[in-house]
Amino acid sequence: MPIERFTADNFRCLEHVSFEPDPQYNLIYGANASGKTSLLEALAYLGRAKSFRGAPVTSLVRHGADSFVLHGRVAHDGVQHSLGMRNGREGLTVRIDGDPGGGAAEAAEILPVQVIDPDIHDLVSGGPEQRRRFLDGVAFHVEHGFLALWRRFRRALKQRNAALKAGAGVDAWTSEFLARATELDAARRHVLGISEPALEAQASELLGGEVRFEYRPGWSVDLSLEEAVRGSLERDQQQGSTQVGPHRGDIRLVYDDRQAKRLVSRGQQKLLGCSMILAATEIVQTALERPLLLLVDDPAAELDRDSLGRLTAGIAGLGSQVVVTSLEADTLRLPADPAVFHVEHGVLSPA
Repeated sequence: MPIERFTADNFRCLEHVSFEPDPQYNLIYGANASGKTSLLEALAYLGRAKSFRGAPVTSLVRHGADSFVLHGRVAHDGVQHSLGMRNGREGLTVRIDGDPGGGAAEAAEILPVQVIDPDIHDLVSGGPEQRRRFLDGVAFHVEHGFLALWRRFRRALKQRNAALKAGAGVDAWTSEFLARATELDAARRHVLGISEPALEAQASELLGGEVRFEYRPGWSVDLSLEEAVRGSLERDQQQGSTQVGPHRGDIRLVYDDRQAKRLVSRGQQKLLGCSMILAATEIVQTALERPLLLLVDDPAAELDRDSLGRLTAGIAGLGSQVVVTSLEADTLRLPADPAVFHVEHGVLSPA
């Protein structure tokens, strides 16, 4: 199971929370602003070293405290691991099995997490950056060496942009950028290619219609990358930054031959975003050969009963460790009796 025990101290409204999740299903219910989402955010932070709500560290530390502390006992291949994290005024510290010096990447390897939150529709209706982050998140787990490749590309992009801003010669940095961009593009295409069956199947199951996921590399498909970069040089020099490349890439979502971000309803956008997370969970679990921690915040919001039923069935079919929140204890129909917890004023207790 991904996590056997979890504690959080001074995280948002949570002065101290400690619980032992069930290996399959966990339901946390309570009124709005009671601390449900904060608990999920803390769990996700332990596996990502960042807030899925995009909050800065200063907003995460409980009022009056200097830092927050998170700790999890994680089981993998029959071996228990300790994952600890502190963040606040003195910066981030990650400890794995008691050893300091870890970072976000190491935490993600110990505790891989996927999240469905109330803003999941933004994965469909939002900008390309969110879909690039989604694809890169899958690639991190399934494509060996992807993180190092992504970092080399970002370094080359930064160097070329600095040369453009300075008005200096960019040829040397252009060659490096092209090399790293070609590698990153190939890795993304490969990951999306192996992900498409799961993506399309999950989306079809939740929406009841055909969904396609079309890769957009960040330049005209009628040109090679080198042709696009060379042809954009004058514009790059005017803007002081590189205008074409993988950093402009996207995934185009097509639902029943219509661009999904423009034509589906908000509820459909939520289902489509959820299907992407379910598919990512399935793909990563297959690659890692172990269950993930899947966090689902208030899935009933904006969904009718039938849609909610399809979503919970999709979640159940993954075999993940699930922590889901709800306003009421009887709102969701899970396939097995979950461990139920009630949260009120930031205090968590078994129900």
